[in-house]
Amino acid sequence: QVQLVESGGGLVQPGGSLRLSCIVSGTIFRINGMGWYRQAPGKQRELVAIVTSGGSTNHADSVKGRFTISSDNAKNTVYLQMNSLKPEDTAVYYCNAEIYTGYGRARNYWGQGTQVTVSS
Repeated sequence: QVQLVESGGGLVQPGGSLRLSCIVSGTIFRINGMGWYRQAPGKQRELVAIVTSGGSTNHADSVKGRFTISSDNAKNTVYLQMNSLKPEDTAVYYCNAEIYTGYGRARNYWGQGTQVTVSS
């Protein structure tokens, strides 16, 4: 089995910072890539940022220059540093990873989500 566990969410004032972490554990042969998605109330889940196993990153336009995704492959952990937070960043943030367990095909796994609320 594979588990993704997020941490680091919370309430922060506009302009503040938070750092999200996601640890992947379980039967892992290879992690092809990891990422962060978010879903605000009444909206569809959207991509925030992704990082490949080789370290290449891509960020949504709405967070470029404010958020930075990074990973520690040795620890099977992905981070999201969020600076200059805005109220519109308020959402549940989900960790995602494409993992090959050694059986069948690689597939996507999701964490349970962590709430980020930006409000004064």
